[in-house]
Amino acid sequence: MKLIRFGAAGEEKPGVIINEEYYDVSGLVKEYDEAFFAGNALEELKEKIKQANLPKVSKEVRLGPALARPSKIVCIGLNYKDHAAETNAAIPVEPILFFKATSAIVGPNDDLTIPKNSKKTDWEVELAIVIGKKASYVEQSDALNHIAGYVLHNDYSERAFQIERNGQWVKGKSCDTFAPIGPFIATQDEIEDIHNVRLWLKVNDKLMQDGNTSNLIFNVPFLVHYVSQFMTLLPGDVITTGTPAGVGLGQKPEPWYLKEGDVVELGIDGLGSSKQHVKAYK
Repeated sequence: MKLIRFGAAGEEKPGVIINEEYYDVSGLVKEYDEAFFAGNALEELKEKIKQANLPKVSKEVRLGPALARPSKIVCIGLNYKDHAAETNAAIPVEPILFFKATSAIVGPNDDLTIPKNSKKTDWEVELAIVIGKKASYVEQSDALNHIAGYVLHNDYSERAFQIERNGQWVKGKSCDTFAPIGPFIATQDEIEDIHNVRLWLKVNDKLMQDGNTSNLIFNVPFLVHYVSQFMTLLPGDVITTGTPAGVGLGQKPEPWYLKEGDVVELGIDGLGSSKQHVKAYK
């Protein structure tokens, strides 16, 4: 199943994609939030859809973030060897964890706003995991049972805020519009092998990132297991799993970054694509 949220910002309704068409399921479910993912609502929705006459939704509609604001976004840093190499960082012996503020979440095709005083706004295509069952001290062998599905995420980063302003990375990761999520959440059965999907990103139609999840240093079950050793993951929480090489920071001979007027497009096999137009802070 593919879950979408559609409508004006702050007024989104839950929907689904069936045979590439959009349908409104707001008559069957209130929201894709912690309460929805915590129970058996995902399986119940599948059954209800079979009996329902769902209203069709225009594909011209704005898509919102694919889930309502989760309790947290847990990010994994340097989880592709090629990305670690391009940033001159050592390969982590354990996953690097940091947070991204949930106020950064926007729809998949909403504009990216370059933050005030930013000089180094960068892109990062990432596979994100959506938690479907409360997870605390989860065994790796049981980790997949705690996943509702997967979603495309662009982990935008302001490198000067992140690296040059002291403290944790969160300052460079949490600016408004820095977390486009969507277009849809795909349940696990939609993806044949989550550890063999291509992820890519273009800036102004130039291919900058072209990677595959087969190159993850720490794979999906391990990440759910690992993060759950340090905090309880709640239903609807997001773990975003890292980015392959090709970010602005890693460009040779000199790094370069986004500016007003740029267009960023990205996608993952089986998880669709998104596009963000870059705007200056006003």
